Amino acid sequence: MSILPIYVFDHPILRKKADIINSIDDSLISFIADMKQTMHYADGIGLAANQVGSPLSLTVIDISPMTGYEQTKPLTIINPRILYYSDEDTDYEEGCLSLPYLRDTVIRPEAIQVRFMDENMKEHTIEADGLLARVLQHEIDHLHGIYFSDRLSSIRKTLMQNKLKKISRGDISPEYDIILSNGELITFQEED
Repeated sequence: MSILPIYVFDHPILRKKADIINSIDDSLISFIADMKQTMHYADGIGLAANQVGSPLSLTVIDISPMTGYEQTKPLTIINPRILYYSDEDTDYEEGCLSLPYLRDTVIRPEAIQVRFMDENMKEHTIEADGLLARVLQHEIDHLHGIYFSDRLSSIRKTLMQNKLKKISRGDISPEYDIILSNGELITFQEED
């Protein structure tokens, strides 16, 4: 397994709609393992394939590090489709590994129903609420080329423009390797 660099704001792959996966092979299983390791290394609870440079409709989620969710099993989600959104909305502060150090409150449906395939291409339908519903929506948005910041009001988007430009230029130093919009790799340097 290896840690993959994370593509940050304004890289073109983050705006592309993901490609459907039709079959699983050893290289995809290995890639899924790399995604999980990368997500954990970067202290994330979700990671979409395009965030690590792949156009595939694939995301991994593990909310077990969060208080109250310790017993929640990690998920590998292939070709997800949201079938149902609840009428009730909730707001919660979100962050994103592709938008390092940027957080804001996003309003999303409280509960959803999602159909997806697992890493064995077995179909599942789950109903989720709370944090799991939010993370699923956030990651599925990535697979459609949508950032959480796209869901904010015009005023909130305007207020974060300078921060987004800093991310795009690489004027940030997250504790993981990143790939900028121009394709440049910025390697995280641990301090001695």
